Amino acid sequence: MVLGESKGLVLFAKDYKEKDKLVKIFTESFGKQMFFIKNAHRKNNPLVPALLPFTQAVYIGDFRTEGLSFINSSKDVQPFLAIQQDIFLNAYATYILNLADTAIEDRVYDPGLFSFSLQALELIDEGKDPEVITNIYEIQLLHRFGVAIDWRSCRVCGQTHGRFDYSSKYSGVLCEQHWPMDQHRYHGDPKAIHFIRLFSAVSYEKLNKIEVNTEIKAEIRKIIDELYDEYVGIHLKSKKFIDQMKTWENTLKEKREEHDN
Repeated sequence: MVLGESKGLVLFAKDYKEKDKLVKIFTESFGKQMFFIKNAHRKNNPLVPALLPFTQAVYIGDFRTEGLSFINSSKDVQPFLAIQQDIFLNAYATYILNLADTAIEDRVYDPGLFSFSLQALELIDEGKDPEVITNIYEIQLLHRFGVAIDWRSCRVCGQTHGRFDYSSKYSGVLCEQHWPMDQHRYHGDPKAIHFIRLFSAVSYEKLNKIEVNTEIKAEIRKIIDELYDEYVGIHLKSKKFIDQMKTWENTLKEKREEHDN
């Protein structure tokens, strides 16, 4: 048991009995913790704003090494208002938080992942492209699942410029000259591979505007899905929802085009 305080990100909350809640928070200092919140549904409970989804705050309380932890108070509460109010931004932010929750065990001290996750949500909330932010997060999170991929240069000759494809056989990219060395390479769109290579190395702090057209975004999504299916093997409901959401977007786009014509 540690009495202290820590920055934290609300991962999710669920009702516990009639009046209480269990809230999972990714804390910077104590890893992911499940907190028991007594009388969470009481209207005048001062903790309520700090327990809403897509909120960051400093949480003060009892951080335990086993069992449930407890929050006494909070400060510096900052909701991600744009994410809270937009179903599409909400979907990407939920998926990012679900990935963070899956990538490490509870109570594992990982301030790097905490900072990375917080930055992703801040950028989405500021209006940066949520698909690009999510793709960067997915690619750079792979090593947390024990996946080591060399995106920098051709695994055969070391070439760093030109057209590339991903090879599971070589655990990295192959330049066009060496594509014949792996007939089972991903056969991904070279433009999509180019962006994925960029995403693997770019820092959120130094991220300038990256514009990716719809077709290439779809190719990037396809390749990342293949990577996660092959190496990680998780199937999150939030990811399925994003896939369904893209279908809605396409349907709405087609209807708008029909209406315009």
